[in-house]
Amino acid sequence: MRNAAAAKPIRAKSESRLGPLWGGITILLGALFLVWPAIYNGFPLLYPDSMTYLDDGRTVARAIFLHQFSAYYGMRSFFYSLGILPFHWNVSPWPVVGLQCVLVAWVLWLVVRSIASGHAVARYLAVVLLLSILTGVSWYSCFVMPDILGPLAYLAIYLLVFSPENLSRVERWALYGVVVWGVTAHSSHLLLAGGLWLLLVVFAAFERRRFLSRIKALGMVAGILAVAAVVQLALNGYLYGKPSLNGERPPYLMARIIADGPGRTYLEKNCSHLKWAVCNHLAQLTEDADEFLWGPDGPYSSASDDDRELMTEQEMPLVLATIYAYPREEFAKAEANFRDQLMAFGIYGFDPSPWLLDQFNATLPKARASYVGSRQARDLLPLDLMTAIQSGTVSVSLGVIAASIPFLWRRPSPRLAGLSVSVVFIVITNAFVTGVLSTVDDRYGCRVIWLIPFLATVFLLDWLNQWETAKGSGSGAGPGLSV
Repeated sequence: MRNAAAAKPIRAKSESRLGPLWGGITILLGALFLVWPAIYNGFPLLYPDSMTYLDDGRTVARAIFLHQFSAYYGMRSFFYSLGILPFHWNVSPWPVVGLQCVLVAWVLWLVVRSIASGHAVARYLAVVLLLSILTGVSWYSCFVMPDILGPLAYLAIYLLVFSPENLSRVERWALYGVVVWGVTAHSSHLLLAGGLWLLLVVFAAFERRRFLSRIKALGMVAGILAVAAVVQLALNGYLYGKPSLNGERPPYLMARIIADGPGRTYLEKNCSHLKWAVCNHLAQLTEDADEFLWGPDGPYSSASDDDRELMTEQEMPLVLATIYAYPREEFAKAEANFRDQLMAFGIYGFDPSPWLLDQFNATLPKARASYVGSRQARDLLPLDLMTAIQSGTVSVSLGVIAASIPFLWRRPSPRLAGLSVSVVFIVITNAFVTGVLSTVDDRYGCRVIWLIPFLATVFLLDWLNQWETAKGSGSGAGPGLSV
């Protein structure tokens, strides 16, 4: 019986026939499958933060290239803002959507190509078409936010560690760029990528035959993550005068622990002798972390600049003091937030926003009329329907993955195992990082949950490969029995 190793030359041969031209056409077709939500909407999908990302790029670029410094550069990722600036120039966000759709299509192509031994193009296009219709990956590809770059960075790490032999030199360097841009585009992405790296180091320790090659690849990934951290420190140091991974980040943890309850209780009992800035706003404390940070009457948004700076400095002392005083209560609340976030992955967050509309005059003045005519601005997007479709797809995908585990156990595949470990870790850890450390939001779960259906399709592709291999060898054995 032909085994998986014997099938490898067939895969390499079939891939070599697909030249750069046809490979590019394949990726562009995949990108076209992904762009439909923006076309249906009549405009790229936006969130209030989108306008900040679109506007901040100019301010940061002036400081870097023209040395025209500003007192404030915003609190969002400078690297996402700078990365998309050449694609919109504050004229139109459509090229940003094109860039993101092509990147998603390309990374998915590399993953599918690493698994599919034959008919890779047809199977890739089928996978992308299904994902674009049944999950939120197409919606987030058309979303002018850095959310989609996180999953791309994690898949790029998988490819660099588990499929380096299937990558050309140009593809490897391009993936390095995807990782750097992805993890610098949002603070949670770097945290998740670092955790994934540690997990894959442990995974590599159990692969005796491939240990050295895996460790070498993981060493390269560690270097890439280090570069990403260094450039963040350097840029924030250049702009603000002090190195930082987060820049002028608002006190998310303070807002979270107060909204949970124990933090508010601690302040109510101790503010009489504490000299903390948040104590000046004790009457404004609420059970909503977003209201604390962004509400017009919220303690942080309504505070003076001095009080805001002090709140950020006093964030960790409050968090640590609260956990020490109420460990059981805070653990129970954190567990509930994690559980709620794990189940929150609806395709929501595309509601019309008066604030967003007001920002067009300063950020995208020529595109305002097009946005006003979009379905998003008129609140006509079928978000409930798409959420129901995605929820059903995730449920079916979990069933497919569960049914495939016995076959994977009987015919171990390092690539499938590596992809499975990566996807499961990211989905679970993302829920912990966002739900426990920030706030529960469907957007946080939706940006990674599509990896579950994608993993299920990869399992099906591998099953199909094994069936074709067994059939071609003339053996009567079914798929999953080869060794």
